[in-house]
Amino acid sequence: YLAFDGTKGLSPVVQDLGMELAVTGVSYRQAGKALEKLLGYPVISHEGIRQHLLNTEVMPGKSVSVEQEVLFVEVDGLYIKSQEKKKQGQEVKIASVHQGWKKNGKRTKLIGKHHYIHEEKVPFWEGFELFLMDTYEYDPTRHHLVINGDGAPWITACRDYFGPHATFVIDRFHVAREVQSIFREHPRYRKICKRLAAYDAQGFLVELNSAVGTTGDEKKEEALEKLIAQLTQYPEALEDYRERLQEKGMNTEGFRPMGSAEGTMSVFAKRLKHGRSWSDKGRDKFIDVFVALKDKL
Repeated sequence: YLAFDGTKGLSPVVQDLGMELAVTGVSYRQAGKALEKLLGYPVISHEGIRQHLLNTEVMPGKSVSVEQEVLFVEVDGLYIKSQEKKKQGQEVKIASVHQGWKKNGKRTKLIGKHHYIHEEKVPFWEGFELFLMDTYEYDPTRHHLVINGDGAPWITACRDYFGPHATFVIDRFHVAREVQSIFREHPRYRKICKRLAAYDAQGFLVELNSAVGTTGDEKKEEALEKLIAQLTQYPEALEDYRERLQEKGMNTEGFRPMGSAEGTMSVFAKRLKHGRSWSDKGRDKFIDVFVALKDKL
């Protein structure tokens, strides 16, 4: 009944607790110490917890019904170091999907949030679409995606892949950070920021173009020209996506500004980066279990 024959020295509940402490906490070693403190004696070593995690399989959940015609997608990449000396680290491509926002007192909660971790077997958006079909009752001909991300080519490729069934939004956090690094001490900095904050795409690009040659710094000039070249490829991505959806006849009541990609990345980065390096198997399995806990799989 307990699925416990006594030979391993641990009940399944303690094994799962050890994994959860390792994934959500600081380290495998800290998880082992926490169990020892909780139960009063050494329960399992940090290596024991790691081995248990490596041998754990995550089972997919039931598909979730889509309550409205729009799904919201936040996309970004996270660079993770490799333990192998001559092997470069890898950018893990991550998307979080939700169905909108719900007020919970003074706080706002995302509805039905799930995470997609890309494996390199197929192009990112092809793999992501398969994930949507497995995770949600997603119909590519009926549902519309609002996709928020930076200007990386693998992210902006969503425009060609989904066509009219998706609206791409450039991540405003990344744009604002780039503007700050170029114009922080510039006399027109505040004016440029106001254009961006007002979703005035044309006015913002005019301000950037008119500032060319005024920064007095060669590296800043190069960064400015690169930013202009990037944003002129998709100026509509700087506009308020809600107005763009309204033009297509969609109801946007309750829709909020996009931009939780950086928050999602910080949650993953807190445990996967900060000087840590990983084996390929250890990294992939850790992320699997991390997402399983986040998505309640």
